[in-house]
Amino acid sequence: MKKNKLASLVLSAIMTGSLIFGATDAEAAIQVNPIDGIRSDFIKGADVSMLKEIELKNGKFYDQGVEKDCLDILQQHGINWVRLRIWNNPIVNGIEVGGGNTDEAKALELAARAKARGMKVLLDFHYSDFWADPGKQNKPAAWANHNAKQLQKDVYDYTSKVMKDFTAKGIAPDMVQIGNELNNGMLWPEGKPVSPEGYKNLAGMIGQGLKAVHDNDPNHQVKLMVHLANGGDNALYRSFFDSLIVTNKVNDFDVIGLSYYPFWHGKMEQLENNMNDISGRYNKDVVVVETAFGFTNDGFDTQKNVYGPTEERIGGYKSSVQGQATGLRNVMEAVSKVNNKRGMGIFYWEPDWIPTPGVGWKYGEGNEWENLAMFDFKGNALESLDVFNLVSAKDNKFVQAAIKALEPVDVIGNIGKPTELPQTISAVYTDDSSKDLPVVWDVAAPVYDTVGNYRVSGSVTGSEIKAIAKVTVINKVNLVKNGNFETGDLNQWTVKGDMSAVNNSNSAGDVRDKSAMHYWADKAFSFTATQTITGLKNGKYTLSVWTQGGGGEKTVQLFAEQFGGAKVTTPITNDGWNKWHQWTIKDINVTNGQITIGVDNQANAGNWGSVDDVELYVQE
Repeated sequence: MKKNKLASLVLSAIMTGSLIFGATDAEAAIQVNPIDGIRSDFIKGADVSMLKEIELKNGKFYDQGVEKDCLDILQQHGINWVRLRIWNNPIVNGIEVGGGNTDEAKALELAARAKARGMKVLLDFHYSDFWADPGKQNKPAAWANHNAKQLQKDVYDYTSKVMKDFTAKGIAPDMVQIGNELNNGMLWPEGKPVSPEGYKNLAGMIGQGLKAVHDNDPNHQVKLMVHLANGGDNALYRSFFDSLIVTNKVNDFDVIGLSYYPFWHGKMEQLENNMNDISGRYNKDVVVVETAFGFTNDGFDTQKNVYGPTEERIGGYKSSVQGQATGLRNVMEAVSKVNNKRGMGIFYWEPDWIPTPGVGWKYGEGNEWENLAMFDFKGNALESLDVFNLVSAKDNKFVQAAIKALEPVDVIGNIGKPTELPQTISAVYTDDSSKDLPVVWDVAAPVYDTVGNYRVSGSVTGSEIKAIAKVTVINKVNLVKNGNFETGDLNQWTVKGDMSAVNNSNSAGDVRDKSAMHYWADKAFSFTATQTITGLKNGKYTLSVWTQGGGGEKTVQLFAEQFGGAKVTTPITNDGWNKWHQWTIKDINVTNGQITIGVDNQANAGNWGSVDDVELYVQE
């Protein structure tokens, strides 16, 4: 809401004894376009699993300066579902593990409060005593020594108990997900799908969880979900659900849940393509059950946040209240447009997780999510919360976003050699979305004879704003041996891991000149390619690499280590064949005369890409 409206609106509410919720499109300080054809029962959900712990630690929430129950604020801004995770027993030796300590008791209380406000409830079983995600799926301590057969019974018994507890209190859930982000299975090691037996075990565990819900829901009113992360990775979803449904005959569920964070999980187009494919291929509805966008790059406590400037650049939305609203609106539109109305809705992950002492991601640590919440650091509702109402508001008018800025690019050049300028530049729009657009430079490949700083202008179709490249010309000597792989092999590089997935390629588009390091495999794989460079003068260095590929990997990163300081990394995100991007780490302070550089890749089945033109040089 516009700041100059706020005082009069609050005063009016006090004078009349009424409360004003939301804002009209004319008053809104953010612009949120309506979504044409959005279904009336579209899920506008929020995972609020941290909420009870925040309240216990005296966290407070405000809307237009008035303290309120967080659930009231969310409901009044259009949230109609809540998602609640359940850990079996988040207490170790009498000490709570943190992360909200989200046990069944907290879920029961929050579910009752949500139901009293007319909200529906999704229960998220982690089947763990702490976080369960693609990187960790640890068994609850009580099940630690159980074999695969016993674990299936455990899943059934525990799920059945929780369902009975909720039903007894008159708050049966409306949807249940069996496991959380099951890319790599659950209840490790027995349920880790690294072999046919592992896939069979996992299918048995999921099947028993589904059966437990059905057995306690005779009228089949509860929707059932199976949930993976990496929402833009169609190869992952096909591999997983082909195994679960086709090979292992577990098909008694209604919904495929996806986690989609654009700064980790690919472009929006990849999410759209994946949802359309899997909804039709498996005859399932789809829900983006986790998503989030940053409203600032700042943090509140000393805990390093998971989201910052790098994620902002990759994600395609500015770290602003407007950018947060636009990103969330666009995810809702993508789900709403899934073929045959199979897109049910979305859940925002932990909009309530404001910085509150004692409510960190684990015991003794801080909040790594506060700049992705939908309340500011003091608990005030952000205007981006209006997005849930505005996408459906009948009087809301569509406004076409226009380019408002072209972000300058920084380029490193070398004396006497053509400077390679990027083919695209980031355009920022009036809705705080950003997009890489083709750019035509006034000088395509400038050559400079002296060290210094230069500027090159360019143009982008559809904008009168000048594109700017800031060129820093140095006397650069690349210290990496065979960094461009033009020897036609991987000599000078040490490759560890799944070496069969890595080779030297000379195929056009997969290389920048004649050769490049290339990777692909039809099953999940990982590798690390490194090179150690010795005899260096101590001082600051810059490391860079060019990459292209289909994207969708679990993680890819450029790194430097063993230089006398802590390991430094930068994430790599690929977005298409022959779409080359340069990734850079600056200010690497070498103090021991050597450095190990490399690329680490943790990939899913079918991932592919190239690594080329690795450079390490002294900073001038």
